[in-house]
Order: sequence, then C-alpha cells, then structure tokens
Amino acid sequence: MSLMKIPLFRRHRTTSAEAVLNGDVKGFRKILPFLGPAFIAAVAYIDPGNFATNITAGSEYGYLLLWVIVASNLMAVLIQSLSAKLGIATGKNLPEVARENFSKPTTIMLWIQAELVIMATDLAEFIGASLGLYLLFNIPMIWAALITAVGSFAILELQRRGVRAFEAGISAMVVMVVLAFAVQLFLASPNGVDVLSGFVPNFDGVDSILLATGILGATVMPHAIYLHSSLTQNRVKASTPAIKKRVFRFEFVDILIAMFVAGAINMAMLIIAAAVFHTRGLNIEDLDVAYQSFHELLGPVAAISFGLGLLIAGLASSSVGTLSGDVVMQGFINKHIRIYIRRTITMLPPLAIIFFGINATKALVWSQVILSFGIAFALIPLVLFTSNKKIMGELVNHKLTTILGWLISALIVFLNLYLIFETFFANN
Repeated sequence: MSLMKIPLFRRHRTTSAEAVLNGDVKGFRKILPFLGPAFIAAVAYIDPGNFATNITAGSEYGYLLLWVIVASNLMAVLIQSLSAKLGIATGKNLPEVARENFSKPTTIMLWIQAELVIMATDLAEFIGASLGLYLLFNIPMIWAALITAVGSFAILELQRRGVRAFEAGISAMVVMVVLAFAVQLFLASPNGVDVLSGFVPNFDGVDSILLATGILGATVMPHAIYLHSSLTQNRVKASTPAIKKRVFRFEFVDILIAMFVAGAINMAMLIIAAAVFHTRGLNIEDLDVAYQSFHELLGPVAAISFGLGLLIAGLASSSVGTLSGDVVMQGFINKHIRIYIRRTITMLPPLAIIFFGINATKALVWSQVILSFGIAFALIPLVLFTSNKKIMGELVNHKLTTILGWLISALIVFLNLYLIFETFFANN
C-alpha cells in the first residue's frame, strides 16, 4: 500500500507545478509547489557545527565576525542557486555530471574527498544532537548517542511517505530551531548599535581568521552543493528551455527564503553569544559550558531553548547528510548501498569520539574546518559546468555570475591555504 501512495503523491505534485507554469494559479499559492528543496539544503547551514563556531566566535570576539556570516550567506545564495539550476537544466545531479565529464581517476578522487567531508559533517550533526539530549535530560553521552541514532533512523523513515512529507518534516524542525533562538535573542537583549558594528569587515589576529574560516566552512556546505542539484533534477518535468527558466525562477525564490532563514539563525547564535558572554568577559568554547552559562545568566528558559535548538538541528541535519552521501556515491561511481547501512557506518566515528571521551566541542569546530577544505572540490566543478553552454543550454550562467563564482572559489581556496599555513607552519 505504501508503494501505491508515492505515485499518487508525485502526480499531484507535478500537476500543481504544471498548473503554475501554465498560469492557472495566482498569488502566493504559485510558489508553494516549488518550496522545499532549498529548505532541505538549508538544514546543512544550521547544523551543530554552526553552534560551535558561532558561540566561540561571539564569546571571544563579540560582534566582530558577524559580517563573515552575512558574506557567507550571500555566497550560499549564489552557490545553491547554481546547484539547483544545474539539476533543472540537465536532469542530473552534480556528481553525475562530473562523472560524465571528468576522467575516472578524477571522479574517484572527488568521491573519496566528498565522503570524507560528509563524515566530518555527520560528526558535527551526531555529536551535536547527542550533546543536546545530554544537556536537556542529563543522560550519559553514550546513551544519548544511541537515542540519537534511533531518532535519525526515524526521520529517514519520512521518505517512505514521499518527498513532500520529508520536506514538511524538515521544514517544521527548522521552524522549531528559529523559535528556540528567537526566545534566546529576546532574553539576551543585545545592544543594537553594537550589533551594527559587527557588519563592518574586520579581523583581530590569526585566531579570528581561523574562526572565520570555520564559520565559512559551516555556512557554505559542500554536501549541500551536491544534494541541491539532486533535489531539483527531477522535481518538475521541464521539456523546453522556456519552462526550465520559469522553474528556476520559482526555485530561486525558495532559495532566497531558505537562505534568509538559515542566515538569521546563524547571526542570532553569534549575537546571543556576544551579548551574553563577551560583554561579561567570558570566552566560551564548549557547548556544555555555554548551556550551563545560559542557565546561570539568563535562566532555565534560555538554557532549554539552546539545548532544544541543538538537539533538533542535529537530528534534522543528520538525515540530510545521509542523503548527501547516497547522492555522491551514486553520482560519482554509480554505486549504491542501502541508506540505513550508510547511516550505521557514518555513526561509527562520532560514537567512537563519545566513547573515548574526546572533547565534543573541539571536534565540532575542527569538523567545520575540514568542511571548508571540501568546498572548492564541489564549487569549482559546479561553476565550470554551469558556465558551459553545451551542458546548461539556455540556463548557462551569465558572464557576471561566472565571474562571481570564480571569485568566490578563489577566495575560498586562498583562505584554506592560509589556514593550513598558519595551523601547521607559522608557529613552528
């Protein structure tokens, strides 16, 4: 019976989209059939790794690095729009297009690094959700990790009800995270003038650059680049270039809304940490210390809101990371394993970290640095393909879009090389 429901659901979704494209739907309703893919991708932008980097940055440097989140979010809008456009134009996802246009050794190398990046992603997500359970209910971390495993499997089960059910479930979890940080922001009562000062680009030494790179890695997510093209590649049947352009315009609205929400959450994290911790001279690097400090300084409501946000974001993003792993394996090397087997395999590293008592917050921060290394390997092929008229047809990038794409790629590569030099050579 469950197998019979999926075609009915898909037919209804396609019919609604076709009605919009034919001009039969007016007003706000015409965007509804196209909402969803960007919200799933946006979950990757608010995973627990963001909690670690944003809380650390806000407590140590106040509002100084707020502009980095804004810049990263603007980059994310462009990057996710290119990924979505690739799926619409080609009917294929980014790894599939790479396999068709690169040599076999190159695609294997890209697959291996993508899997490593996704492992780092899952590390942040799994540890974050487990830490949220530990903080909220005082459950030992190893038991919290096992409960998190069950919860992540349960979220993946939403797929059995169809794409829309999965999108609705993930979107609802994003709304819960928004509400959690809205409560915290209200209780923190940041100074508006001080907040505005954080939008002026500036750094304060090498450590602030390291954190800025971590924020970039937590905001522009490699696995979200791969996944978004997969989410749009067969969502709406678009047989002509004109229809594909219309579909992309609607999907771009989805991206703007989702990235605005993700950016607002990230900015709220840093602003709250700056208002509560930095103003009191507290440098908070551990999320469990942050939870206790919120409880002491703002009360239990703020602490519970923080813990719930961490838990929900971790559970939601863990399922998205698992889907991304399936996309890169299928796309790059045309292989597939059951998604629940993949979920089990990717849980082993974070379980090991928890079992051996390694500092969870430091693991989260460094996982984000690893993610920043993987951005270029996803972003350079994306810009290369979307700038190729033979691949994209009428949806090929405008010249300005291509220039911006290459500038962003160059900036990210430069930051990563600088980070490697400062981390491993500058202090020797």
